[in-house]
Order: sequence, then structure tokens, then C-alpha cells
Amino acid sequence: MQRSNIFRLMICLAITGLISPSLTLRAADKDAAMKKDFAIVIHGGTLGSTVDEARQLEKAVVLKKALLLGTKMLDEGKSSLLTVEAVIRVLEDSPEFNAGKGAVFNSAGGHELDASIMDGRTRAAGAVGGVSTVKNPISLARLEMTETRHVLLVTDGAEKFADGFDETRGISRVPNEYFATDYQRASWKKAVASEAEAEKGKTSNKIDARGTVGCVALDRAGNIAAGTSTGGLTNKKYGRIGDSPIISAGTYADNRTCGVSCTGTGEDFIRHAVSYDISARMRLLNQPLEQAVHTVLHDPEQLVRGGVIAVSRTGEITMQFNSPGMNRAAGDSTGYREVQVGP
Repeated sequence: MQRSNIFRLMICLAITGLISPSLTLRAADKDAAMKKDFAIVIHGGTLGSTVDEARQLEKAVVLKKALLLGTKMLDEGKSSLLTVEAVIRVLEDSPEFNAGKGAVFNSAGGHELDASIMDGRTRAAGAVGGVSTVKNPISLARLEMTETRHVLLVTDGAEKFADGFDETRGISRVPNEYFATDYQRASWKKAVASEAEAEKGKTSNKIDARGTVGCVALDRAGNIAAGTSTGGLTNKKYGRIGDSPIISAGTYADNRTCGVSCTGTGEDFIRHAVSYDISARMRLLNQPLEQAVHTVLHDPEQLVRGGVIAVSRTGEITMQFNSPGMNRAAGDSTGYREVQVGP
């Protein structure tokens, strides 16, 4: 998409009230003395080399819906954990993102979903990987955190664990076909064809979009929670697990520092423990949140392709990426609201 078209898209969204005219965080957000009563940030994955403008507008609508829900819950005094789960469920139920309904196809022509959630108050965490019949993996991840002594359950084990719960606990079961959409099926076929061409020695400079979703929230009690949910990579090998369900890679939360959710090439985030690295930089090196995220995403000695959203313990919000763009939204107790689906 031409940058002029992106600009027109941003203007259109501003006119319709979907984004704030301000595209940058205010200086007050960086002042620890101006601690927010609550703050929330959401991502809907990174943008690729090509952008479907109509689809981006649809994503903006869903991100606004999720942001309105999240800010309302936090304003009413709901916990960050409850808010993160509820917001991510909204995104999982939307076919516009690669999480839940709308998940990408794997190399076997099916869907395997991953999710994680973490409580910054106790650093308790729960995650599931490779689930295939759970409508909202983020809710199963939270139950895994609260109802077991483990952190991560995958594939058949996670499915069996889900058998112990019903809709009253937020667990609905669906056939694997439920997650399919025509858009993702077409994307899968293109990926298969592209990989076949690559095997013949033909390369492409195209950068693929990532539709992973995530949310980080700081509640009125000062507690931080973070969560991430995804369908993974288009045409991924059967059984592949990315960073989204890996605590310290794609998700991390610590009341002493910040909460983080990541999106992009999962293998990069796993190799470099990106979400934990950001927290550690704040705690051990006293780096401000924005600097810590920027350093990790732009370190010349480690390749990290994608984006990061984070909230500090004082309510500072950052949304950074080194991809062509990232779908994102944010808000806090001062009335600040922002939705962006461009670069």
C-alpha cells in the first residue's frame, strides 16, 4: 500500500472517531509522578508488505470494540487479569485476526491454536499450545494457571484438560473447521505455492502479516496482567509452537516493572526471551520502558522481527515495531484513547 493511501486511511479513521488525532504518547505518560489509575494496550498483529485497506478498516472497528470494553472494565475496578482475558476473547471471536476464529492453516490443512496469560502480582502463568477444538484458548490458558500446578499444556493434554470445563467456565468446544475463513484459506494456498517456488530457488521480498493478538493491562489496584493468543504461522509445520504460549518469550508480566505481549516471527522472540528481557532491562539496568523495548527490537546483534506492546507499573504505554506496521490500540485513566491500523 502506498504511504499516501495509509495516510488517507488514518484520516478516515480519525474522522469516524476510531483513532485519536494524537499519534504519539504524551510526555506526561513518561513521568512516574503522573502514575495512571489504569492503562491498557492491545495489538492485533503486525502488517506485511501488502495491506488490504478494507480489511484494515474492519480490524479497526474490532480493536475499538475491544478497547472500549477494556477501558470500561478497568474504570469500573475490574482486575487486569479479568480484563485481559475478556479483551482477548473479543479478538479471538473476530475472523479479522489470526487467533480463534480466523486462525491460519497449518501445513496439514488444519488449525492449531496457542495462548498464554500471566499475573504480574504473583508471576503465576498459564499457557496452552496446539489446541484444536477450544473456541477461546485464552480462557483455557487462564484455567491452566489457576487450576493446575503447571504452566504449559499442549495438544492432546490441553484438549483433555479442556474436557473438565464447560461454558460456565468460559470453555466452549467447536469443530476444527470453525476456525477456518476463506481469507486464511486463500493465504494458505498462496503460502504453499510460494514455498514451492522457494524450493526451486526463486525468492520473494514479500513480508507476511502476522495477526496474533495480545493485551496488557494495569488495574486500579496496581496489578499488571498480560496475555497473547494466536493461530501461528501460515503453513507452519504440524505441531509447531511459537512464542505466544511461551512465558518470557511472547508474554510476560511483573508488577515490579511491566507487562509485555509480542507479535511477529515467534522463533526470534523465543531465541532471545524478548518479553522477559524487556522486564529485566527495567529492573536490573533501570532502563525506562520505551528504551528497553526499543533496544530489544533494534539490537544489531540479535534478530527480532515484529512488534511489542507494553505497560509499565506507572501506566506508561509503548507500542513499537520494526515491521511495516502493527495493528494496535491503547487507553488510560486520563481519557487517552488511540486506535491505529497503519504504520
